Amino acid sequence: MKTQTVSVGLVGYGTAGRTFHAPLIQAAPGLELASVVSTHPERVQADHPAVEVLPKLAQLLARRDIDLVVIATPNETHFPLAKAALNAGKHVVIDQPFCVTASEARLLKAQADGANRLLSVFHNRRWDSDFLTLKALIDEGTLGRVVALESRFDRFRPRVTDRWRDRHKPGSGIWYDLGPHLLDQVHELFGMPRAILLELATAREGAEVDDDFLALLEYDHLRVTLQASSLVADPTPRFRVHGTRGSFVKYGLDPQEGWLKAGQSPTPGWGVDPSPGTLTLDEAPGEGGGNRETVTLASREAPAVPGDYGTYYAGIVRALLEGAPPPVTGESALEVMTLLETGLDSYRQGRWVKLKESGSKLRRLHSR
Repeated sequence: MKTQTVSVGLVGYGTAGRTFHAPLIQAAPGLELASVVSTHPERVQADHPAVEVLPKLAQLLARRDIDLVVIATPNETHFPLAKAALNAGKHVVIDQPFCVTASEARLLKAQADGANRLLSVFHNRRWDSDFLTLKALIDEGTLGRVVALESRFDRFRPRVTDRWRDRHKPGSGIWYDLGPHLLDQVHELFGMPRAILLELATAREGAEVDDDFLALLEYDHLRVTLQASSLVADPTPRFRVHGTRGSFVKYGLDPQEGWLKAGQSPTPGWGVDPSPGTLTLDEAPGEGGGNRETVTLASREAPAVPGDYGTYYAGIVRALLEGAPPPVTGESALEVMTLLETGLDSYRQGRWVKLKESGSKLRRLHSR
């Protein structure tokens, strides 16, 4: 790269491009949002009057000064657009999910590896405050050995929209929308499970695609439950985690998405969650061994770790300018894609489906 500034072309200016990628790119030192490909130039110019707007990807790829192409378009377009960008010699970031199929993801990874180009997937919820807090609690052994984890991402959206996510198209539905977030977080904590069981439902009136899912992931001595629904109005726990020393329960979503939708930009202190969750722990876990007849529990606010979506693009800059590993590697993104697709296999077959990989991270945690 000739300069110490990475010139970025953003493809797509819908919810993902407008809410997440454009503001985070502009807030990242070392990145410059040079051009946006969009069929709605008025939206881009209203937010970023100095940024060039192009109607076609080919025009963006023809610009020799563009170093990095960020793809924030409907899921079924991720593969052809990323393939074209890699063919043009560009580095590529794809909004999650990676692709529609694991085979597409493998082809893109092989193409990027062969061309020595960066290929990364925007799994931004690795930098949610509640997830970072939970990861720290597990890493520090605060909960003891984790035996059950429930992760939910519920919404109340009773009306079916005309958006592509609600249409019967490849990569639509709630499993492809929210499943990658929850799967990636669990994969970061525990690695690949031994097996997965998925149940999908179409609950809303007039819905064409899944709007509710329940997924179970099996690890050694641990059961993970992932759920998401479009018809939950009452607050449900974002995380409910139980271990041999106590529990962690968190309500409410990480605030960063809401702040970005409101037009805020990342600043110092960004990502502090006002509702950090509750720890309920055994006050004397080492006393009396396992023969104690009574246990004294105490609850307190969890020591929250601030979230920071900006960490992702800061990592992209380091990867491109300093040769550091990308914040989300192609290997880990491909494993999440494998989980997403294997879940669909489970749903179609109506049974648990085993995975070839096993949870090596979990075994390391248990060996402490």
